Amino acid sequence: MTIQQGDTLPDATLVKATADGPQQVTAKDFFAGRKVALFSVPGAFTPTCSAKHLPSFVEHADALRAKGIDEIACTAVNDAFVMGAWNQADGSGDVTMLADGNGEFVTALGLDSDSSAYGMGTRGKRFSMVVDDGKVSQLNVEAPGEYRVSSAEYMLDQL
Repeated sequence: MTIQQGDTLPDATLVKATADGPQQVTAKDFFAGRKVALFSVPGAFTPTCSAKHLPSFVEHADALRAKGIDEIACTAVNDAFVMGAWNQADGSGDVTMLADGNGEFVTALGLDSDSSAYGMGTRGKRFSMVVDDGKVSQLNVEAPGEYRVSSAEYMLDQL
């Protein structure tokens, strides 16, 4: 079953990419007590993710914070080393990278996607959500191959 607005996030372990190396964090702890803009991409360094999705959140980080967002986080079914390298190459310190290496988080959300036809295995769908103290207050899931409702610009219009 796919997560819905008003639902509490499932507790799964993610791996935060930090300057000191990978750091495990539970979703429960990471999202507790604050408002987080979370977006998910099918994969780090992939064309739309690198050219549009991550840059939209980097560009609008200050505007998101001005509307009450405490932290901006990106997740993908990649390891923490890849997520960290992608953030160094195309991101900024404004975005926290959360690796979902085995896809457990997106599967628990019901937002996993079979990309094996493209040689990528199980991945996460492209989506964004606002998580307020562990509960989903906004959820925007893209149709396959689309990039519109998961952008930072779309999220800003919702806040």
